[in-house]
Amino acid sequence: MLADTLYKPRPRRTRRFRLPRLLHALISLFLVWSAIETYSLSNHFDRIDRAAEYQDHAMPLSARIFIASIHWNDEEVLRSHWNNAVLDLVRALGPDRVFLSIYESGSYDNTKGAIRELDADLEDLGVPRKVVLSDVTHEDDIQVPDMEKGEGWIDTDEGERELRRIPYLARLRNQSLQPLEELARDGVVFDSVLFLNDVVFTPGDVLELLDTNGGDYAAACSLDFSSPPSYYDTFALRDSHGNGHVTHSWPYFRSSTSRRAMKVLAPVPVSSCWNGMVAMPALPFYEHLRFRGISDSLAQSHLEGSECCLIQ
Repeated sequence: MLADTLYKPRPRRTRRFRLPRLLHALISLFLVWSAIETYSLSNHFDRIDRAAEYQDHAMPLSARIFIASIHWNDEEVLRSHWNNAVLDLVRALGPDRVFLSIYESGSYDNTKGAIRELDADLEDLGVPRKVVLSDVTHEDDIQVPDMEKGEGWIDTDEGERELRRIPYLARLRNQSLQPLEELARDGVVFDSVLFLNDVVFTPGDVLELLDTNGGDYAAACSLDFSSPPSYYDTFALRDSHGNGHVTHSWPYFRSSTSRRAMKVLAPVPVSSCWNGMVAMPALPFYEHLRFRGISDSLAQSHLEGSECCLIQ
């Protein structure tokens, strides 16, 4: 009897099981919250999509758009999407309100053939344009004599001279802009420059981009995807605080300002971007702004920056 009346401490099992229960509760709350947010966002996107069907993104009648594009080994996307989208775009903007500058740089596939077909269709529409099909390949560029390997080249750890990619791309982009300066000398000027990458797009995408904030922007970019939902161009995009992406998929941005705008499909404030297509006011380019890379001395220290973010 005495043994039965002695105090017997209860096993301390409560704490052992409390944490997993709390963790399960938090996970459940997170899943419920995620489901509610996903449902809310889905409904929001549906409403915006339905409204977009009736929204008019017509540009001012006097607005003129200079379209610049560079290509390399793009035959597949040109034939499947890009050529037709460009033709639809110039019809939407008006053939008399655009100029199309295409620079192809030594492709190994039949990109040249696809561009020639587009050129013929543009001719039928009466679209002013300049199309350059270069026979100089990237291999030709890196096989130049050592005495010509100056600016834009760096020394590798193996003791060789290596052509830097960013200054090379900057040179190609600048070549696509040459007609802008040539036309200006003849009194033909433009309101916006639209850079189009080898992406799948619709005329509505471009019209909406050009109309971002009513046209009040230093640059307006799309968001491009190679393997959705992960976005593609991680090199150039920085959020409103200058941070790189926090995730490759939704909601992408670290800055709460950028993230909030993304969630309601408002124009997302960023400090730099490119991402498939970008619209910029044309005026700065008439002041001889051009794409560039960082200095070779910095690149020699294994640093690099996108030519899309370096314009001077």
